[in-house]
Amino acid sequence: MDQPKIERLLRLMKLLTGNISYTIEDLGERLDMSVRTVYRYIDTFREAGFIIKKNGDYIRLDKSSPYFKDISQLIHFTEEEAYILKSAIESIDENNLLKQNLKRKLTTVYNYKILAETVVRTQNARNVNKILEAIENRQIIVLKNYRSSNSQNVRDRCVEPFSFTTNYIQLWAFDVESGTNKLFNINRIENVEILPEKWKYADRHQAGFIDIFRISTFEQLPVKLRLGMLSASLLTEEYPLAEKYLTKVSDNEFILETNVCSYEGVGRFVLGLLSDIEIIESEDFKEFVRRKLEKFEGKVL
Repeated sequence: MDQPKIERLLRLMKLLTGNISYTIEDLGERLDMSVRTVYRYIDTFREAGFIIKKNGDYIRLDKSSPYFKDISQLIHFTEEEAYILKSAIESIDENNLLKQNLKRKLTTVYNYKILAETVVRTQNARNVNKILEAIENRQIIVLKNYRSSNSQNVRDRCVEPFSFTTNYIQLWAFDVESGTNKLFNINRIENVEILPEKWKYADRHQAGFIDIFRISTFEQLPVKLRLGMLSASLLTEEYPLAEKYLTKVSDNEFILETNVCSYEGVGRFVLGLLSDIEIIESEDFKEFVRRKLEKFEGKVL
């Protein structure tokens, strides 16, 4: 079997065994394959001994398949091993990119419920596990006493959860009340109640973008900055994911070129280090910063 086909099979396997269920059409769109090709690959799995499960139009690879049992034995950690691994990872500085990479890699191979105990702070692990269960079973949940930073109120939110951001920090879910997809911060959830009702709006589930400044929207805006050594160091310390978008020109000059979801996050960073940062692009971002400075001057004068 040629390498590209193996790669496509592995990508398909990842989708078919993840926490989200997909239709054949969804799989074809995500993998840039025809529906016919997806069916052919699924037949390949079936012929190899994997168990295929269907729930309506949604299809999955059953994790009770013999091969999955063999794989799980290879990557299984005992409770003691998991505790040692957790302690070792948590001993790394929180802003160290290595720590983030280790956690991210674990999510691809480790049992997600035990993993939540490893990569999520203790007070959030129970809520994360409940949400993972609801996603697996396509159930509606209630985020009890959710503390909203936008409306500044605390109330229950009825949602259809469908995806987490890296390291279970935030949750993408369809807000039944507003009829929109939203990002919910796990730290702001007091408790999670799983309802018996199944998802009703699966066809409307859509995860947006999250930029390096941890802002989320469904659109992206380009920015390009020239940073000095101080601002470049502070950027990677506070926002580790920025490192891959940072190019070193010299010991004292760096270029950050990336897309952001909003000018708010990058704007706060730039305004705090104006003497060490030059905005190269875009004109819209330059105007955003100018307006912020005028507003600030109006308050202090």
